[in-house]
Amino acid sequence: MKTPKRIQPLINDGIVDEVLRPLMSGKEAAVYIVRCGDEIRCAKVYKEAAQRSFKQAVLYQEGRKVRNSRRARAMEKGSKFGRKQQEDAWHNAEVDALYRLARAGVRVPQPFGCFDGVLLMELVTDEEGDVAPRLNDVSMSAEQAVEDHAVVMEYVKLMLVAGLVHGDLSEFNVLVDEYGPVIIDLPQAVDAAGNNNAQSMLQRDINNMTEYYGQFAPELLSTRYADEMWALYEDGDLNEDTVLSGEFADSGQSADVDSVLLEIKAVMAEEAERRERIREANEED
Repeated sequence: MKTPKRIQPLINDGIVDEVLRPLMSGKEAAVYIVRCGDEIRCAKVYKEAAQRSFKQAVLYQEGRKVRNSRRARAMEKGSKFGRKQQEDAWHNAEVDALYRLARAGVRVPQPFGCFDGVLLMELVTDEEGDVAPRLNDVSMSAEQAVEDHAVVMEYVKLMLVAGLVHGDLSEFNVLVDEYGPVIIDLPQAVDAAGNNNAQSMLQRDINNMTEYYGQFAPELLSTRYADEMWALYEDGDLNEDTVLSGEFADSGQSADVDSVLLEIKAVMAEEAERRERIREANEED
């Protein structure tokens, strides 16, 4: 096939030997199957920002740190250099997340580097050596659904322990090989501590996965992993060895609004008295 323009420099540099065929095209990238020496891998070619249809990207970038102050200033100003730096940061976020999550014990494709907007990574295959299917193309027994759902919840927990929330997790971003689920598509992964949307994104990720597996095992629909995980995370009690139950009890105590208002009024009265004392002292002087 004709070599895509963005992959040609990798062929020129000997990083990729041949583009075999396109694999898929999505809202943020096009993926190709390539040959690198004796290895068959995939090349994810990120689309330019103007071509990407990934909505509200700014919500996902909140809390991401840019170490170089010049780059940070340029990104804030939106200059040509700054836009280029933003694109590089978006691409590198996935590479960083892949390495980080692999170290945390989450099954993700092995990355081999990102080269000017082209991410080279492992091609995940099934037991026959064909490209592994996405979860949305897989049917399963109730028993298998319960088992795989527990695996995905464990991966989401390990991601959170590593300080990340996928942010766009669904049956379309999970592959299934002979060993089970593999999490993919991570350029929008958010910083759990630095992003104000992290909790709602975690809730959405878990709801998406639970609803899919719940088609095959309806009892999963009553689980509350998102609430359980986030409560443990906020309390500093979530770690890689935490055993999740999927259960969560809401606090039975309703907010005592009257007490809160009285406390606010007392603070305001104290502040008014302090200001009056200062005024009187100034007048005496």
